[in-house]
Amino acid sequence: MTFIQLEKEFIDALSTIYDSQEAKSLTWLSINAASKLERAKYLSMRDEEIPAADLEKLLEILEQLKIGLPLQYILGETEFYDLKFKVNPSVLIPRPETEELVDWALITIREMKGETEVLKIVDLGTGSGCIPISIKKYIPLADISAIDISKEALNTAKQNAEINNTEIKFLEDDILNPTSQELINNQYDLIISNPPYVTDSEKLEMHQNVLNHEPHSALFVPDNEALKFYVSIADFALNHLNKNGFLFLEINKNLGKETGELLTKQGFKTVEIRQDMYGKDRMIKASL
Repeated sequence: MTFIQLEKEFIDALSTIYDSQEAKSLTWLSINAASKLERAKYLSMRDEEIPAADLEKLLEILEQLKIGLPLQYILGETEFYDLKFKVNPSVLIPRPETEELVDWALITIREMKGETEVLKIVDLGTGSGCIPISIKKYIPLADISAIDISKEALNTAKQNAEINNTEIKFLEDDILNPTSQELINNQYDLIISNPPYVTDSEKLEMHQNVLNHEPHSALFVPDNEALKFYVSIADFALNHLNKNGFLFLEINKNLGKETGELLTKQGFKTVEIRQDMYGKDRMIKASL
């Protein structure tokens, strides 16, 4: 089978699950992962026969894609902020909007002299560890802790810290009711979180590969408690954020105004909502 024949087989099979553009993108990403070919080299050899070992891998990938398994879980890894991260169904697949949150936080940390002074930072609900590891990689002096309620997620995050040669303190704890003495006995210069924020009624808008495979506990909240994690995080920040420190949050694109008002009501003096690359309210920076 040639690469161009395989492309057609992939796109035909995936078009019942994904739109045309996404099916094409998944096809290329699968080929790139299996054959390790750069795009320019690949385009010059699309009419060539696929090596047997690569073809076997690609057909295995296709079978898993056809049942809706996300490609990142099939490959066992993804890229986030130019770093490699292991991912599996115990953690969310990192999204581009979270990269934007990290980028905003890094700019702020540098303005706080984080490259020359040790700043204490905590990530609440770390999942794969992509947020604290990315910050630590680019701000090596930072003293960073990260919590998650899931043992499986923490195991993945620890592996990712090791892969990326970063030192993070990982703690098992609950954002809604933190009890770890190491967490609550400290003050922080920066608190950051990407908590669950998708409401149950918004499930209908989501792709089946997310609904069927990514951890619901890291995604969804009841409609009548859509901001419950933000209430708890704000309470924690009120008691544990240093003077001149910052709180960074990823937020539900439909609840930017409500989340901002919640933080103002809780006592934050400065609340800035920022839109993502698609023009949606997606992140907040707040200070006391």
